Amino acid sequence: MQAWHYNFRLQTQNNREMAALCLENFSSQVVERHNKPEVEVRSSKELLLQPVVISRNDKEKVLIEGSINSVRVSIAVKQADEIEKILCHKFMRFMMMRAENFFILRRKSVEGYDISFLITNFHTEQMYKHKLVDFVITFMEEIDKEISEMKLSVNARARIVAEEFLKNF
Repeated sequence: MQAWHYNFRLQTQNNREMAALCLENFSSQVVERHNKPEVEVRSSKELLLQPVVISRNDKEKVLIEGSINSVRVSIAVKQADEIEKILCHKFMRFMMMRAENFFILRRKSVEGYDISFLITNFHTEQMYKHKLVDFVITFMEEIDKEISEMKLSVNARARIVAEEFLKNF
């Protein structure tokens, strides 16, 4: 039952993201010959779509904000304890420092979320839409596994260090 619920949630998110990725080239209404992501600039209210939050609980959620020429997907990762919070923060910081290698990754996440992706009409023209959506969903699936593996590794290393330290006493 839990796996079905999780797959349904991912499928719902997949459908929402594909619908939100119907992007087109749209120049600024304020400044001539400027094409900025409207979801970031927020200069015209009529160009923004209603934001959608898909959440499993308070700590695990996804915010999808769409506009005429861009979509911002923000992810809050599950952090059960202090170790997971620290690992998540360090891992996200590591990823965001290398944002130029991930074309759709933002350097700074939206307030209240751990990581954000910005997909513009130029990205959808150069890349396959379904592959962009698959990347975001795969990232969501894998990030929990990565943080859990890092937590196990930290705990195992702490156990070994404690054993070595206590051998002296």
